[in-house]
Amino acid sequence: MNPPHLKGIVNAAVTTLSNGIAENINSKIQIVKSVGRGFKSVKGYRNALLFFNGKLDLLPE
Repeated sequence: MNPPHLKGIVNAAVTTLSNGIAENINSKIQIVKSVGRGFKSVKGYRNALLFFNGKLDLLPE
């Protein structure tokens, strides 16, 4: 009889992979959500996420 998560437990013990990057991104998204409460549009929310993560280029061309 195998525990239901045995494959995942063995995989975590054998590999050195982590979900730290995904957790970091999720944390940043949650911060933007809590700071910006009440975005009027999806575009505004998207722009806030991009700006907060430093991937929005605001320099004029």
